[in-house]
Amino acid sequence: MTVTDESLVTAVTRRFSSAFGAAPAGVWSAPGRVNLIGEHTDYNEGFVLPFAIGARTAVAAARRDDGVLRVSSAQYPDEIVTVPLSGAVPGAVSGWAAYPVGVAWALGVRARGQGNGLPGPDQRSGISLCIDSRVPEGAGLSSSAALECAVASALNDLWGTGAGRTELARACQRAENEAVGAPTGIMDQYASLFGEDGGAVFLDCRTVTGESVPLDLAGAGLTILLADTGERHVNSDGGYASRRASCERAARALGVPALRDATLAGLDRAGTALDDETLRRARHIITENERVTETVRALRAGALAGDPGEVGRLLTASHASMRDDFEITTPALDLAAATAIGAGAFGARMTGGGFGGSVLVLVDSRRSETVGDAITGAFAKAGLTVPTLRSVTPSRGARRDAGMS
Repeated sequence: MTVTDESLVTAVTRRFSSAFGAAPAGVWSAPGRVNLIGEHTDYNEGFVLPFAIGARTAVAAARRDDGVLRVSSAQYPDEIVTVPLSGAVPGAVSGWAAYPVGVAWALGVRARGQGNGLPGPDQRSGISLCIDSRVPEGAGLSSSAALECAVASALNDLWGTGAGRTELARACQRAENEAVGAPTGIMDQYASLFGEDGGAVFLDCRTVTGESVPLDLAGAGLTILLADTGERHVNSDGGYASRRASCERAARALGVPALRDATLAGLDRAGTALDDETLRRARHIITENERVTETVRALRAGALAGDPGEVGRLLTASHASMRDDFEITTPALDLAAATAIGAGAFGARMTGGGFGGSVLVLVDSRRSETVGDAITGAFAKAGLTVPTLRSVTPSRGARRDAGMS
């Protein structure tokens, strides 16, 4: 563990003991993620290229013998949510607790034979959970997936359901879709579970199969800088859902199962079958899928060390597409991206669901401070809240950090 990991594990362990009067059986954690490229392509059965980051959410947990699920959170210290395990279903709770309760429901449903044939948890086997997180909420770093995957990892061990990481990703996605009401794809959960040091995850969202792609930033003398604008988004809000609905309309009009199967030539042939807005939404997805596969090819060919500008140009083109065709950026996100490019970065793009959050900047490590200062100065000049700047590196996915020996 790093010092940060030890601090988080210690903090969540102490909070668990304070909340529940006993030591936890173990501590599990899962990371947030940054999506290098491939935005909104996941629910269109397309391609994405995320990587897990060092910021993590930890869950201390233990079994109970009263059939109750009790959940405490350091981020919401005044509330302990209590739900009978038999009643841990969509709609049972709202707000932050819908995530862990939803994961318990989804994992229990899958484990009881609805899709994988695994043994289900004994309904008398309640669980106490205590959560603490270092993943900023609403910053485009998927704090929700980090929470879901940490909880799922804990429940999988404590209940002995034996689910693999792909099964856990599916259960976490189902929790977010049905219990929380956010119509997200599976990218975030998959990245949080499958992340690894020094690599990104090239995920085919149709087959839910992934491959590791080298992302050795330090070896190439590069830094990925995140500029968190402070603007906060929520995936269950209407903007995300309306984009997904537009994509589904476009697929129907084009006669394809999903926009993953569409082409620019087919889009041109569609003519008046698509209104201008729906056409632009579809064009973003089609071109974004192409940018993902081009980025993977470039990384595998050693572009980071040889020509990082090749990757940077794809990142910048992705941002332009999200700004002009998918319309999910904001003036603050656009300012951060444009300023970074103007200050000498190789490329920059919004990362995450949009409508706020962070901009990812690929920059020579020797120019990282200069680019960061330029972004800060541009925001101050525009009268905007100064963004939070942090560097991120590809890190390991979900794991058990302590206990259950």
